[in-house]
Amino acid sequence: MSEAASESRSNATEYTVSEISGALKRTVEDAFGNVRVRGEISGYRGPHSSGHAYFTLKDDRARLDAVVWKGTMGRLKFRPEEGMEVIATGRLTTYPGKSNYQIVIDNLEPAGAGALMALLEERKRRLQAEGLFDGGRKRLLPFMPRVIGVVTSPTGAVIRDIIHRIKDRFPLHVLVWPVRVQGETAGAEVTAAVNGFNALAWDGIIERPDLLIVARGGGSLEDLWGFNDEALARAVAASAIPVISAVGHETDWTLIDLVADVRAPTPTGAAEIAVPVKADLEAALASLGARLKAAVSRNFERKRQSVRAAARALPSPDQLLALPRRRLDEAASRLGRGLMVSTERKRGRFLALKLTPAMLSQRIAEARRTNERNLLRAQGALRTLTRARRAELNRAADQLPKCARASLQRHRQQLAALQGRITIEPTARRQRTQRDFLTALTRRSTHAASLRLERLRSRVAQADRLLATLSHKAVLARGFALVKDADGAVVKRAAELSAGMALSLEFADGTADAVATSGSARPRPVVKPAAKAKEPGSQGSLF
Repeated sequence: MSEAASESRSNATEYTVSEISGALKRTVEDAFGNVRVRGEISGYRGPHSSGHAYFTLKDDRARLDAVVWKGTMGRLKFRPEEGMEVIATGRLTTYPGKSNYQIVIDNLEPAGAGALMALLEERKRRLQAEGLFDGGRKRLLPFMPRVIGVVTSPTGAVIRDIIHRIKDRFPLHVLVWPVRVQGETAGAEVTAAVNGFNALAWDGIIERPDLLIVARGGGSLEDLWGFNDEALARAVAASAIPVISAVGHETDWTLIDLVADVRAPTPTGAAEIAVPVKADLEAALASLGARLKAAVSRNFERKRQSVRAAARALPSPDQLLALPRRRLDEAASRLGRGLMVSTERKRGRFLALKLTPAMLSQRIAEARRTNERNLLRAQGALRTLTRARRAELNRAADQLPKCARASLQRHRQQLAALQGRITIEPTARRQRTQRDFLTALTRRSTHAASLRLERLRSRVAQADRLLATLSHKAVLARGFALVKDADGAVVKRAAELSAGMALSLEFADGTADAVATSGSARPRPVVKPAAKAKEPGSQGSLF
């Protein structure tokens, strides 16, 4: 056994796993404390819930794990994207938990303009395939908008140029949504501004713009990269408000220029496209007004001449009224004769009628007989109708038991169907729910009552302590005495005493009687007062 133990021993130093991992970590960090690595981003899924980002840098032969801490993520000028070729600056370190190494990135920049252009072209092809660049989906701009929304930086020269140009051409209400126009957050802020303007209500406190202008001054491809954001391009394409893109100079272009309804070469050009010239409109209106007035005058004069020509062709009033006037005169001449003839004819008819009592009696008898015949016919018709109604009632009475049985059977079937649907389970379930609710309320009531009682008990104890603190008995316990007269009233001053007054002294442990004297040197009584109620200038003494 000793020989086997001696053979297993070796002169090599033994290390723990932690010691080896720590040594490797120090070696790697010392040797690669600051490196620049070029590679393609792979496996990027955005920041983790902790705010850190984890992905891989790769080339055609190797892969390197990378991490961007949360604090560094907010300072990056470019947001990492899948497939982007970048140059990462940072330090190499190891992760002992998995025995691998990684680069902790402090700065990230694209690997030249070529990588950005390739990424931009890939986005352009994808959006074009979706139809976001088609001219058929682009809207016409309003000729005379009431409100214009501008999305740009509030501190740059762009907003001043736009407002100044609009004020010169056609003053109107301009709403500015302040955003960053450069940096990592520029695309997200401009997207939020476009969506925010579209979310405004037409009749809200802030008026919804009739036209949007997204503007920025010129710059390099990196400076304008925020306006190549895919989310921004989709927001502009989905905007219900027409959008004018005025990003960069005339030679610059971004994805928002291709998606917007109109592209302006400069921000000032966007203002010129957005509104017409008020002076030109006023001049055009004045010219059109003058032309309209002249046309109305000419048309009125032409109509007047036509009326005059038609009036000359018409006959005179005397000629038009000659024939009717003659017929009226002839009728007037015949009217008197006709009235006389009609009067004579009526008089002859009246005289031909001989009204006598016998004739009146005869007509009354004929009318009575006629009424009796009509009454008999009515009574016969009524008897016929009554018999018909009675027959119908008899038939209905015969059918009534059958109908009643059918109705009773139908209601019995409905009640049977309802009886099958009605069970006690809902009532029991509701009862259990109400019982649980009542139990919970009882527990809450008991707990509330306990809390209330405890709170009141605490307040009573506090008031008792305060009363004990403010009570005169605590003062008496410190060696003082309370002086009262024969009526039990408290004596507060020596001036209130008189010779021979009977007093009562209250101490902490009891009371004692005393008599007030004036100017005597009599010995003190056995009971020693706790305090003398004597003021300067008083001649009284207490026993």
